[in-house]
Order: sequence, then C-alpha cells, then structure tokens
Amino acid sequence: MHLARHFGLREKGKEACGSLRRHYPEQVQRVGGVLRAPSQLPVLACQKPVGSPNTTTLSPQESSVKRARRIPAERAHRKNLAEETPGLDPALDNMTQTEKANRFRALHERDGIFLIPNPWDAGSARVLEGLGFEALATSSAAFAATLGRRDGKVTRDEVLAHIRQVVQATNIPVSADLENCFADEPAAVAETIRLAAEAGLAGGSVEDSTHDSTKPLYDFGQATERVAAAVAAARALPFPFTLTARAQNYTRPNPSVDDTIKRLLAYERAGADVLFAPGLPDLASVREVCKAVSKPVNFMVGIKGKSFSVAELAAAGVKRVSFAGALYRAAVTGLVNAAREIKTAGTFNFLEQTMTSADLNPFLAD
Repeated sequence: MHLARHFGLREKGKEACGSLRRHYPEQVQRVGGVLRAPSQLPVLACQKPVGSPNTTTLSPQESSVKRARRIPAERAHRKNLAEETPGLDPALDNMTQTEKANRFRALHERDGIFLIPNPWDAGSARVLEGLGFEALATSSAAFAATLGRRDGKVTRDEVLAHIRQVVQATNIPVSADLENCFADEPAAVAETIRLAAEAGLAGGSVEDSTHDSTKPLYDFGQATERVAAAVAAARALPFPFTLTARAQNYTRPNPSVDDTIKRLLAYERAGADVLFAPGLPDLASVREVCKAVSKPVNFMVGIKGKSFSVAELAAAGVKRVSFAGALYRAAVTGLVNAAREIKTAGTFNFLEQTMTSADLNPFLAD
C-alpha cells in the first residue's frame, strides 16, 4: 500500500509526495529516492533511545487529530517487513501463518536485539502492533489477570481461545506463553504444541516448572524429554514453528545459575530454537547464560531491580526481550491511580494524561 494512503491522502505520484512532505514534514523522510515514514526506515526501534526521531510519543500538548494522524505512519512499517524476509507476501495484509512463522524466525536470525511485548487481549495487541512492534507474545500472568485469576490458574482451552483472539486481531507473528504445556507427560506436551499451532501461532514455549509447590521443577531427565517432545511436535508442522524452552530456576526455589545453564544446554541439544531463563538476577548472570549457549536467548523485563536497558542486554548477548505481565501491570496501575483519585478526591485530573477516543480509535478495527 502506498504511504500516502496511510495518511489518508488521495493524490498520486508527485502530487502525493508533495502533500506528504508539506503536511507531515517531521513524519516523512526521503531515503534513496523513496518517501518513508520513520518506522519504515531501516533502523531497529530498540537502537534509538526513547525520545529520538524514530520514537513516537503521544504528547499531551498535541491535539487529538494531530496525534491520530501519526498512528498510520507507525503502521506503515509493515510493508517494509516483507522486504527484509525473502518469500513474504509484500501486501502483508493477508500474511499466511507460514509467512508469519518465517518472519518470526528471521527476527531471531538477523543482527541485533528485538523487542516482543506482551498484550493481554485483542485490543492491547492491536495497539502494540500499531506502535510498530514486529511480533507479540502472550503472557500467562496477564491473561490470567484479565479473568480475575492468578498466574497458572487458567486451562489449556482458555489459553487456546485467548491465542486465537490475539492472532486474529493482528497481522504480525504471535508467540505464546504455554506455561508447562498443561501436562506432565511428553506426549501431552506435544499435543499442546500441535493445538497451539492450529490456533495460529508462529511460536510458543514450554517450561520446566510443575506448578506443584512440593516439587516445583521437573527432574532434569523428564524436563529434557518434555522439551524433546515439544520439538518433535514443532518439527512435524508444515511451517517453522519457533520453540522456546524455559528454565524456571529463578522463579522457583532453585536459584542456581549452574543448574540453569545445565538445563538450557540440554534443551538446546534437544532442539529448542530459543532459550529463556526468567528472573536472572543481574547482568553478570545474563552474560554467563548467553556465553554458555549458542541459541538465541530471551530476557524477561518486568522485575524491579532485575530489568536492564535494551543496550545493556544487547551487550550481554541477548537476542529477544519480552515483558511478561509488566505492560498489563502498567495499565492496571493507571486504572488504580485514576480510581483512587475519583474515590478519594472527587477530581478527574487523570484525564489530562489519558488518551481520548480519537487517540485510541486509529489503533482499532473499523
């Protein structure tokens, strides 16, 4: 789709270029003879600090109309995604599951780090896509909270329905937090991977926690067998499903970097595509894990005191950064603060920092 159409302009050719440059001088730049929005430029968003020219913020000083015009520019990045991955449909408005899976795999293979934020429903997924993120991942904790439950208290069928909602609401790759695949036995783990793929995913994870407080982690041998079963199920699919294997030592009472690395190396040998140890306590541990393994490493941001900058994580060797329930908690923080102001003070000052419907609507489906 021509960039001018993303800005709602009817002109074509030179007339459209002139209109774009007159009306959106800060949002459109000429690169190699082609007009591009900032999010279309060949620079990763994570390579620029917040507030840089390639980062769009919704300033309270801007009018709602002006802010609404900026969002289509961020969505325009999607056309360029196809150019980076051979075989992708340039339209991207009808990306197949295979194309999404290829795109997701390519994100792990290209140079540099990338961000994979975690929506909690279809609406938040569309907002994150509209802001220019290239892939999404579900969060078990955030999804459970939307049902009024704690992490680990949802069923497989509920998670699969949630996955379908997020996948159908967006047109970028989605990976899923599948917890322990809702099963102990390797064959049942494999079945969860198969069902998750049928729901439309480009990737998903299997972890080695049992959700049993008396035995929080699977034994090393069983944990490895479960990953191997998940890998076999993923490889049997007709597209490259990206499987992430998680070592949960630091979220369970076994905070050992040595055992974490031992498990991750075993999962790597079993065929996992991405390795993940949530809760690593410091950058030294992150570096140690990344150095020990050869597969891409995911780092989870979201724990106070244990969340590091993108630049620091990239220097440590991290490939992918996820956020677990952090964005959901940020949204609920806004809800709680606004509700407390209403209840205790009877004022509505929170509205001064709140998106209007005109701000929000461009992210949503017609």
